Amino acid sequence: MRFVFRLAVLAGLIFLVYLFWLPWVPELNTHNPATSSIRQHREAQARLKKRPVQSTMIWRPYALISPHLVHAVLLAEDDQFYHHRGFDLVQIRIALETNWRKKRYAYGGSTITQQLARTLYLTPKKSLIRKAKEALITLWLEQTLSKKRILELYLNVVEWGPGIYGAEAASRYFFEKSSADLTPDEAVALASILPSPRRWSPVSERAFMARRRTQLLERMRRAGYIPEEVDLYEN
Repeated sequence: MRFVFRLAVLAGLIFLVYLFWLPWVPELNTHNPATSSIRQHREAQARLKKRPVQSTMIWRPYALISPHLVHAVLLAEDDQFYHHRGFDLVQIRIALETNWRKKRYAYGGSTITQQLARTLYLTPKKSLIRKAKEALITLWLEQTLSKKRILELYLNVVEWGPGIYGAEAASRYFFEKSSADLTPDEAVALASILPSPRRWSPVSERAFMARRRTQLLERMRRAGYIPEEVDLYEN
């Protein structure tokens, strides 16, 4: 019995060490990450399956990313970004209700800060331990960095398709231009795939994707970010 107790204590200590072993978030104030945990994870998966390892991430300062893309991403992924401290309680409630109703993990409700924590430092594997670690990193990011810096980091490291990381790489791959030069319709197209960038394409002609783009474009208009006359894929 004593052995079992000691084993349980040891297991608990190992868990706490793992949980509280966190990356040094303050370095992000001055250091632009050259890669991310999700990128390394995808590359490791490719090597394991003996597939070519091809991935691109090109850093761009916040000021050189199109405001159209910034606005589209905020509306699509976290429209309360500037009003919360890392967690959107309304979205968390909606996620819990949705997942309970569907009896599966159908909706995450993660904020941009949570997504940044997961992308930079964790893996896609879902577990309570990972969620706990994600929460701690999210709190540290919000306490250490400005909202602008968090958004700049997110736009530069988020997965935007197989082997495509960040706004600049995505802009060049899908539209053959810099992220600074994205038009409103191109920005909307890119932002519309972020919930599932490995399955969806910003240039897809499927009715589902066209509908998502149209809905996001209308939200951009209602928010006053683009004039009424702009339409999808206007040249």
